[in-house]
Amino acid sequence: MRQRSIVTLFIAGLSVTALAGCSSSSSSTTTTTTTGSQALVGTFRLTAGAQSGATVSGTYFRMVQPGGTVATGPFFSNPDSTAADKTYTLLVPGSGGGLATGTFQPNPNPAFDNSGDALAHQIVLPAKFAGNEFGVSTNPTDPQTSATVHAPAITSTGGKLSGQVEAWTVSWNKLYFNQGSPKPNGTSPGRTSSVSGTYDSTTHAFVITWASQIVGGPYNGFTGSWHLQGTFAAGAK
Repeated sequence: MRQRSIVTLFIAGLSVTALAGCSSSSSSTTTTTTTGSQALVGTFRLTAGAQSGATVSGTYFRMVQPGGTVATGPFFSNPDSTAADKTYTLLVPGSGGGLATGTFQPNPNPAFDNSGDALAHQIVLPAKFAGNEFGVSTNPTDPQTSATVHAPAITSTGGKLSGQVEAWTVSWNKLYFNQGSPKPNGTSPGRTSSVSGTYDSTTHAFVITWASQIVGGPYNGFTGSWHLQGTFAAGAK
């Protein structure tokens, strides 16, 4: 009987130790998930661009002239901009609310009206630029290069954003300009810069920026600088 009691106590001790080990392992996994990288799959719902005094906020686009820099320009002045500073083209969220990740928001068919104004409207509403309205879309086949591309993907690591938007396309005056980062062939020519930004996991507020140098066409050598701001909605389309 004494030996049986000792064996029983020994087995009970092993069970407690095993449970403690499982608890420790589970806690470690949770911590890793919380502090590690998180793929943000859903819709980056955009805040409309606005200018107050010298401050520009929300979602907007600027175009750097050849030989300039994203930080200091010189920038192309858009005579049709609604901003006081015409080097900023303010953008308004489209019918889809903003940029969707993990899926595409393609050009409609047709992509242009008879006057050359773009009809894409899911990400942002068409905005007038140098005489014609331009649209933004993401397509599984890049309209400019005919290359197959991936759907946009954004990841948060400790509140810092990274990812790729190689499918990001601008349609204007019956022409297409890839404005992704990286480009469809995986390169980053000229002043093309990686996707970066910030994300608050509590409020879901985000800022996403990147630059993409235009290759070919009437704006060859110019660089688009993109600033997206708003609130992320997981799983929303």
